[in-house]
Amino acid sequence: MARKKKHQTVNSRARNIVAGDNPKSPIAEQFRTIRTNLQFTSVDQELESMLVTSASPAEGKSITTANTAVVFAQQGKKTLLVDADLRKPTIHYTFRVANTSGLSNYLVGNEQVFKLASETHIDNLDVVTCGPIPPNPSELLGSKKMQRFIEEAKQSYDMIVFDTPPVLAVTDSQVLSNFVDGVLLVVRSKQTEKEAAVKAKESLEQAQANILGVVLNDQDLKSSNYYYYYGQ
Repeated sequence: MARKKKHQTVNSRARNIVAGDNPKSPIAEQFRTIRTNLQFTSVDQELESMLVTSASPAEGKSITTANTAVVFAQQGKKTLLVDADLRKPTIHYTFRVANTSGLSNYLVGNEQVFKLASETHIDNLDVVTCGPIPPNPSELLGSKKMQRFIEEAKQSYDMIVFDTPPVLAVTDSQVLSNFVDGVLLVVRSKQTEKEAAVKAKESLEQAQANILGVVLNDQDLKSSNYYYYYGQ
């Protein structure tokens, strides 16, 4: 594939992707636990696509999405991380890749997935950024073109991971949830209110999403921050 090459990335990275930069750390191990548990939830059907969302903003869903994609890539799966947050994208900052073209270009034009994908500093991991922010994200994410994007991406990748906006803010995650194999919900310790988490879960269920589980982010334990996974 004629993907955008690594030389197009900027050397410095805005965020520490702990699963890639410090793979022996306890937090990286927790992300590997998330990966294992996700795979166990899909016994009858192999997990090939998923989205990660949160109840509200600032709960750590984007960095959780990035690290989850990294651990799948480290397992040897050819992984594509897609920034489907067409309102407040962050993946291009996280991986320091250009955002001149991306998912939105595919959804409104005639681009091909492999031409939009950029290599990262992580082996087996490519990213598709958001691209120019469109005026109608929900409509684009629920379109037949979005379904086509996923089908095309599956021809080249073993796992596709989408970063999506918070559930309670907009309908984007619910709309896209019908096109992927499952949804991972992120909540933040001491920040996400129980009522908000329950409402987010109910909203996803109303959209007939397959909720794979929940990540509890920033749980303090013996003065260290860990990420935990637990089932529904």
